[in-house]
Amino acid sequence: METAPYYDDIARAAEGGAAHWLTTSDGLRIRVGHWKPENAKGTVLIFPGRTEFVEKYGQTARALHDQGYASIAIDWRGQGIADRMTPNRAVGHVGQFADYQKDVEAVMAFVKAIDLPRPYFLIGHSMGGCIGLRSLLEGLDVNAAMFSAPMWGIQMSTALRPVAWGLSAVSTSLGFDQSLAPGQFEQSYVLRAPFMGNTLTTDAEMYDVMRDQLKAHPDLALGGPSLRWLNTSLREMHGLSTRPAPAVPCTTFLGRDEGIVDPVRIRDRMGAWPDGTLRVISGGRHEMLMDTPQIRNPIISETVALFDANRKISNAA
Repeated sequence: METAPYYDDIARAAEGGAAHWLTTSDGLRIRVGHWKPENAKGTVLIFPGRTEFVEKYGQTARALHDQGYASIAIDWRGQGIADRMTPNRAVGHVGQFADYQKDVEAVMAFVKAIDLPRPYFLIGHSMGGCIGLRSLLEGLDVNAAMFSAPMWGIQMSTALRPVAWGLSAVSTSLGFDQSLAPGQFEQSYVLRAPFMGNTLTTDAEMYDVMRDQLKAHPDLALGGPSLRWLNTSLREMHGLSTRPAPAVPCTTFLGRDEGIVDPVRIRDRMGAWPDGTLRVISGGRHEMLMDTPQIRNPIISETVALFDANRKISNAA
């Protein structure tokens, strides 16, 4: 296995982190970063959101490390320093949303190859929550899952929704599917949007951390999604909404001030999840794991409690 760059200077993680390149079944190169304490109680699979990267979850990995859990985070295809999918690195693009499952397969093979300890658990944020739900429905070997602002729907005005569906649907046949979706920009959100009024976090220090990470390593930056990404994600979210919840214990955190993903879809999903709990966080925005300690720490504590409570459930190897 090939060692990949690991930007320890921006990770804010526990010591001993490492990164490796993985090759997916369709020949793309993605990156993973992983951390393992001694005598780890299990391993947490961290599925980041769109535009995110391994080091952004260093602080979360450190909190899990302190509680005895190993973790592994992913640069999905098309973001971080994984292979980008278009000549323009600023555009977030994917062929089909289901292709992210090939990334998951490569990660799981790697987890087993380096003997990261069982049982496995899942944390999925935003787009990672959509990928994670599909993975659970397809039998991902985890004992419990936590979702943070999962992308099970996207907030859009009633007037914009049919336009988004229609324009994104014809973009492939007409040859402009790699273009930015309407209203999107090539520059990363945190680099172009001021802290005041941002949709991600109430913590000015954490907002500066997110900015500084991209300034230190511009190759990690990603702008808005392509029309094809928009269309294939809309189709994926609609398809998932028609399927019953997987038989996996789950806690989902939703910020009361969420401004990106659709709270209605999240409430509907969790209301029908037999072993699921929805926590609505007062003052929470989209990035609750990157918010103030008053918001972030209770979420980590409840997540660790969920994982601890489900460690003894046996999964087949």
